Amino acid sequence: MIAKTPNPPYYAVIFTSIRTEIKEDYLDTANRMVELAQLQEGYLGHESAREGLGITVSYWTSLAAIKKWKMDAEHQIAQEKGKSLWYKFFKTRVCLVERDYEFQSEFEIPGG
Repeated sequence: MIAKTPNPPYYAVIFTSIRTEIKEDYLDTANRMVELAQLQEGYLGHESAREGLGITVSYWTSLAAIKKWKMDAEHQIAQEKGKSLWYKFFKTRVCLVERDYEFQSEFEIPGG
């Protein structure tokens, strides 16, 4: 699903990752992080895809909201598990979105 974001400016956190073979608790934790992020002040939405390379982009109203999310205690535990169990490599980028635009055809969007 493509996130519905407001008019810019807003922020995007791009999390790109390559997984290990360890699957234990990963999906439950990932789902919990989505639930928890959605409760955070300043959260605007997210998009995620994985086929070998994983990319998750979350959208936020401010740098302060992003910092607060990064420092959330439950999120920090998940970050540590990610480093020790689930990821071979990851990179996080924080970006200011200055412009966005969209296109929607007349055809129905699958899953939308």
